[in-house]
Amino acid sequence: MSSGPDGPRSPGEPWGRVRPFSIKTKLGALVVVSVLITTGLSVIAVHTKTELRFITVFSMIATLLITQFVAHSLTAPLDEMNTVARSISHGDYTRRVSENRRDELGDLAQTINVMADELEAQDRQRKELVANVSHELRTPIAGLRAVLENVVDGIAEADTETMRTALKQTERLGRLVETLLDLSRLDNGVVPLRKRRFEVWPYLSGVLKEANMVASARATMGSGGNHTRTDVHLHLDVSPPELTAHADPERIHQVVANLIDNAVKHSPAHGRVTVKARRGPLPESLELEVLDEGPGIPRSEWRRVFERFNRGAVRRPHGPGSDGGTGLGLAIARWAVDLHGGRIGVAESERGCRILVTLPGESSVPS
Repeated sequence: MSSGPDGPRSPGEPWGRVRPFSIKTKLGALVVVSVLITTGLSVIAVHTKTELRFITVFSMIATLLITQFVAHSLTAPLDEMNTVARSISHGDYTRRVSENRRDELGDLAQTINVMADELEAQDRQRKELVANVSHELRTPIAGLRAVLENVVDGIAEADTETMRTALKQTERLGRLVETLLDLSRLDNGVVPLRKRRFEVWPYLSGVLKEANMVASARATMGSGGNHTRTDVHLHLDVSPPELTAHADPERIHQVVANLIDNAVKHSPAHGRVTVKARRGPLPESLELEVLDEGPGIPRSEWRRVFERFNRGAVRRPHGPGSDGGTGLGLAIARWAVDLHGGRIGVAESERGCRILVTLPGESSVPS
C-alpha cells in the first residue's frame, strides 16, 4: 500500500482521492444536526410558549431517527462484508462486496474483493499444479511400467541394458518428485536453479533418445493411449558440435521434452521433428528451436498457445493417433524458461510450427 496526499492509498485507489463522505464526516454531521434540531426546537418553544417537556421529547425522537438512519448506512455494508467473508472462509471465492461507497467502508470493501481475487487465483494455481505434476509424472511412469511389463511377460530379458533403462526412468521419476518442493516455493518467488555448464550435443542427444525409447516402449505394450506416435523421425542439429551452455539441465529437459512431445503430436504421418541448438549472443547463452511439419499455429494464437489448458483453435490440428494432449506441455516449458530469465515464443516458419527458446546463460537470474 502506497501513500498519497490524503494518507495511505489502498490498491486501485487513484492518487489525490478525497473522501467527502467519510465516516468521521458523517458522525460529525450527526452531532451538528442533533444540536441544530435541539436549538431550533428550543427557539420555537420560547416563541410559541410550548412546554419544555414536549420540545425535549420531539428533539429526542428526531435525533434517534437520524441516528438510526446513519447507523443503518454504516452497519448494512458490514453485514454484507461479514456474509462474503464467511463464504470465502468456506472456500467460495466467487462472492464479492459491493463497492458503491466513497468512505472507509468502501475502501474496506475494495480490500476484501482484492483479497478474494488473490485467494481465488491461488486456489486455481493449486489445481493447475496438480494437473502439471500429473502431466510431468505420466511419461516416466508409463516408460517404467512398459519396461517392467516386458520383463514380466517374457517379451524382454532382465539384462543389464533393460535394467539400466528402468533405472533411468526411476531416476527421472525421482527428480520430478523433487521438483514438487521447488514448485511449492513459486508463490514466494524462491525456486532454486541448479545451473551448471554442460555440452549441448550429448545432452540433447540423450533427451531425444529417451523420447524415442519411451514412445517405442509404449507402442510395444499398447499402453501409450491414443497419443503414441512412433512414425515421427527426430533429428538433432547442433552447431558448433562443441557448443556448451550454462543452465539447469533438469529444467531444460522439461522444456525440450515437452516441446518435442507437442511437435510429435502435431506432425503428419512419417513427419520430421528437428531440434536445433545454436550459440546465443551472450557468453554460455543458448538458442533452441523445435520445428515440426504439421499445420502450424495461426498468428492469432501465438500468444495464447502457452496458456495452460490451451489446446489450440486449429481444425483437426493433431497428427494421426494423437488425442491432442492436455494443453499443459507448452505452459510447463514457458514456466521453466521464465525461471532462467529467458524467452520462448512461436517464430515465423515456412512450414509447420517453429518454437524458439532463448536462454541468457551466465547473465541470467542467479540461482
